[in-house]
Amino acid sequence: MTGAGGAWSGPFLGGIPVDPDAPTATAWLRDELAKPPYQAARPTWFDLVSKALFDWFASLGVPSGAGLGPWVPLVVTLVVVAVVVVAVLVFGLPRWNRRSALQHEMFGRNDARSSDELRRAALSAASHKDWNLAISEMFRALARSLIERTVLFITPGTTAHNFADRAATAFPEERVSLRTAADLFDGVRYLNAEGTESGFLSLAALESALRTRTPTTREDPAPTAMR
Repeated sequence: MTGAGGAWSGPFLGGIPVDPDAPTATAWLRDELAKPPYQAARPTWFDLVSKALFDWFASLGVPSGAGLGPWVPLVVTLVVVAVVVVAVLVFGLPRWNRRSALQHEMFGRNDARSSDELRRAALSAASHKDWNLAISEMFRALARSLIERTVLFITPGTTAHNFADRAATAFPEERVSLRTAADLFDGVRYLNAEGTESGFLSLAALESALRTRTPTTREDPAPTAMR
């Protein structure tokens, strides 16, 4: 950087302007450009991506010449973009959908309800003496509660008994009760068994007890496959 007379207008040495050699001038220039005002003026990644996108659209241009041939690439491009946008709006991003399914799938059903919601549903079914539904919902409430507390995790394909066996590792004193709870769930869910009030009450007592217990172990947060 030089002044009107060609002298260096940068740093001073003892209050007197100096004429630096090339390496010194380069170093001073780098220091100057590193200051916040210059850094703030640099384009961000969003600016660069936006410019590239606009440049790409601009490069498409409006075809010239007679006939439909020159219009084909532009029409095809616009159709593809429209299809992608519609697919994202209708189906969402595939990775997000898969992640959501992994989080909500529980014992053969995509169920996003919280443990509190499942518990209320179980108690509502019990008030109508629908013991099959009450048992099914209460077992799901028990499982969801342990998932919410990060005691253990499930993936598509995890069975009620697999879940009960792994929960028993965290609560070894309830191993028998957890196995019985899984039997009740499978009975009313898959084996056409008739749920009973006593069965529901024992399951509800277990669910309530585990909510206040401290687990002895916790599973790794990575998805656990069915054993």
